[in-house]
Amino acid sequence: MFEGQPQSDIEALVKSDPEFRILLNRHRQLDKQVLDAELGVLPIDDATLVKMKKEKLYAKDKLTRLFDRRTH
Repeated sequence: MFEGQPQSDIEALVKSDPEFRILLNRHRQLDKQVLDAELGVLPIDDATLVKMKKEKLYAKDKLTRLFDRRTH
């Protein structure tokens, strides 16, 4: 998600900001679940998949804002 960003910046934020850490973990969890659902490994209905994708996008947007605020 943070391609091109120094890994050390991400790791520092994970260590220092609990909100960032929780959101990043949630985003990773949702990313895996969405991928599994799209591959047919995780059987879920379309409405649940849409909800998961929206939550994942919300987490990504919030993570990006937190990262930008911290690094700028």
